[in-house]
Amino acid sequence: MPTLLDVIAVLDQLYDPSWADDWDAVGTVAGDPEAEVRTILFAVDPVQAVADEAVLVGADLVVTHHPLYLKGTTSVAATDPKGRVIHTLLSNGIALHTCHTNADSPPLGVSESMAEAIGLRDIRPLDDDLDAGPDKWVVFAPVDVADEVATAMHDAGAGHIGDYDRAQFQSRGTGSFRPLDGATPAIGEVGAVEYVDEIRIEMVAPRRLRDQVRRAMVRAHPYEEVAYDLIETAASPSGRGSGRIGVLDEPMSLWAFAENVKASLPHHSGATRIAGELDREVRTVALCGGSGDFLLARADAAGADVYVTSDLRHHPVSEHRERPGACAVVDVPHWAAEWTWLPVAAREVRARLGGTVETHVSTIVTDPWSATLS
Repeated sequence: MPTLLDVIAVLDQLYDPSWADDWDAVGTVAGDPEAEVRTILFAVDPVQAVADEAVLVGADLVVTHHPLYLKGTTSVAATDPKGRVIHTLLSNGIALHTCHTNADSPPLGVSESMAEAIGLRDIRPLDDDLDAGPDKWVVFAPVDVADEVATAMHDAGAGHIGDYDRAQFQSRGTGSFRPLDGATPAIGEVGAVEYVDEIRIEMVAPRRLRDQVRRAMVRAHPYEEVAYDLIETAASPSGRGSGRIGVLDEPMSLWAFAENVKASLPHHSGATRIAGELDREVRTVALCGGSGDFLLARADAAGADVYVTSDLRHHPVSEHRERPGACAVVDVPHWAAEWTWLPVAAREVRARLGGTVETHVSTIVTDPWSATLS
């Protein structure tokens, strides 16, 4: 039976906490890492109705998209709604874990799940995230200690490429130097030019290990002054990114597309709003699960016929529509768009734990709007 720690390891593999925005609060809110987890409930919001549902289904863990606390607190007393959620969960032995902005941009994340739910294909990030390229290290060492220096750098984490480690390239040459007054050379004498058979060692290492690799290299090297190059390589696409863009199997009118979007999302009481000519043809679709007004211009620049997101404000959409040729816009309820991630996350966690846990997806509508008048 997996423990909470085992489940979190799977969630962190899918939705690495380091991908979260700086302002966000992701991770485990409550729970014993060593407690066994048999049943997991997935939900968008950590509200009281979801906590009560967790008790009802016998959950050991609730995984939500939205955090319980985004700001610091000094009390979890049951006298306020958030404190009551904590008391309900903990008094029934239920843990709480949040995957928020760290689940927005990766594969199998919120925007990709939404794109699949509304039937897009050829799906790719609308705004690519880039991973910093590795450092390339080049160091020159006497022939007889080159392997020792390379081993020290490897032990510090350098030389790892994909499914391989201890990777390096060595080439032989001649180095020269002249020790000056005050030097204490390991080879040669002060004032005399020295020529030494040396090995040029090249390998890569993650930038986050820069200090460790440098220290290991210097400690293992016999020279008083170590000659080395440190080169930052170009960033590369990460496979993550804000929003998604893809195409429909068959083009349709904007009105028909909006109807299809509404039908593809869970039932809700909020409004599905359309900005654009209702008979215009839609084929290329951009979207962002949750609040996505920051990608409206990017969707237009990417050649989308329509952009689907939530929480759009009057002025940005009005100004957008004034631009000739601007893409259409469909605004859907925030909760409904992000709900599409829950079945995907539940499926992946269950599969990666070998089917040792039972998963439930909450269908309680926690959208704050209870009705729409038209």
